[in-house]
Amino acid sequence: MPAGLVGVVFEALDPGALARFWAEALNGTAVEEHPDGERTEVRTGDAAVRLRFVPATGPKAGKNRLHLDLAGGPDPAREVERVLALGASRADIGQGAVPWTVLADPEGNEFCVLPEDDSAGRLAAICLDAADPDAQGRFWAPALGWRIVDRGDWGISLRSPSVRGPRVVMGPPAAPKTGRNRLLLEVAAPGGDLAPEADLLADPEGNEFVLLTAR
Repeated sequence: MPAGLVGVVFEALDPGALARFWAEALNGTAVEEHPDGERTEVRTGDAAVRLRFVPATGPKAGKNRLHLDLAGGPDPAREVERVLALGASRADIGQGAVPWTVLADPEGNEFCVLPEDDSAGRLAAICLDAADPDAQGRFWAPALGWRIVDRGDWGISLRSPSVRGPRVVMGPPAAPKTGRNRLLLEVAAPGGDLAPEADLLADPEGNEFVLLTAR
């Protein structure tokens, strides 16, 4: 398979339950749930990326460095209420007065609902904290085979050459790193395999990511 972004790995106390929440939140489908609880996979609505849920060794501590953004669709307030009814909760991470709504999934992972009329609640962006967005862009653009399509004081935005699926957005503020990230980007090397066996690497700011390579 070609190099590029495959998806996001969530470390979860209950992988199956968290996968079911995100499948409904993203209008996706839980496509594979292993009976031993080893992993559960969810395909997003446009199938451009997957979410993979694996067992965590302990509960979440502190703000995540990686989070997802949902498009609010034609009625963002209604979309917020929909995901709250699924089991999300409102979250305060010091965001202040912003045009988007910050929520948390049932295991406390932060995510945002954007005031955008596109994708009808599907995955709009994957956001990674970056203290130095330009340096991170120089690493991640070739690593993903994507290009930087926008930049500003807020950071940078990368997009797949196919223009399908979510953007990847990187910018400040960067949450302190106190241990292994709970959400990880999953990237395929050229000729990479989608088997769960993979290498765990880190980007220049220490964010772990899963590299899938041919076996």
